[in-house]
Amino acid sequence: MKSRNIDGQEYRLPNVLNDFQLGMYVHLINWKWEHITKDSGNVRGLEFDAILPKRYANEFRVLYPELVAVTRAHRKQFPFRIHTYFNHMASSQAANINLFLPILRHPRVDAIFGALNPQYARLATDHLDHGWRIEFWDEPFGTLADKNAISGTDADMAIAHYNHDGELCLWLIEHKLTEAEFTSCGGFVSKGRKECHDCTRSFSDILRNKDTCYYHDVRKFNYWNITETNRDFFVNHAEHAECPFQGGMNQLWRNQLLALAVEQDDRQDYQHVYFSVVRHPENSHLNATVTAYKDLVNDSPRFTTLTSVEVVDAAAKHADQELQKWIDWYMDLYRL
Repeated sequence: MKSRNIDGQEYRLPNVLNDFQLGMYVHLINWKWEHITKDSGNVRGLEFDAILPKRYANEFRVLYPELVAVTRAHRKQFPFRIHTYFNHMASSQAANINLFLPILRHPRVDAIFGALNPQYARLATDHLDHGWRIEFWDEPFGTLADKNAISGTDADMAIAHYNHDGELCLWLIEHKLTEAEFTSCGGFVSKGRKECHDCTRSFSDILRNKDTCYYHDVRKFNYWNITETNRDFFVNHAEHAECPFQGGMNQLWRNQLLALAVEQDDRQDYQHVYFSVVRHPENSHLNATVTAYKDLVNDSPRFTTLTSVEVVDAAAKHADQELQKWIDWYMDLYRL
């Protein structure tokens, strides 16, 4: 923790923040002080201004007020893990709920999402929870074989919908707020990794001997089995001398594998599954990984990116009084 004086005000902040993170943290803390409390939160004995005190732990104060009861009810039907730092003002999990649920519950949802996703025609309210699910994984099938109570691949938001041909589709979304990078490969840094788990080998080399990968050999995850089935999706893998999924592309890879696996699983009803990343428009620190991944998959339309302001702008074109109230709140909180 580092105490920093900014414009005459002391802020208790993480030790390392990039310029975008610093600006957002200061803004979010100021918002918290104005709308919730000036009391700090405690993490491992250290006080941080961006975190809510423990007394707010179960109040969901980081959510748009109209979404609190909705989120609680959804969690009873589709239990999902509340992130450790959900009560952090920069929580991406909270920001994801704040961005999508007001639209998903609005009568003009189809017009709004249709403007953002050319495959989208209408919400499939007969699937999931009236067409959506937070922290989606393909329960109970678990085709990636990596899901447990505390870890595994899931999408921040899943939106079931019908396309213009009437086919049932699924749109998986990963949301990022202030993160400087996507989640990197845990196998690469695992204490259980052995010399035989050689991450310097290429994509093709690993497919020839999947036990090269710790995730495949030790954890028995299906990542490389699904990748082998879909090797043509990763068109430009030969341009990477080493495993391309060591760094931030690891999270993009796993979410893409989830999309591919669900689409190809005959037990599941979805005919087409797409994956998108939605990020804050000022967060340029994710650009390098996104660009590299787009190159890896040769700009496949199955992977797309949006900014939160694009989502809000699409909603604003169809806003009534209630939706505009949410838009104003969201833009104020997240500095859009």
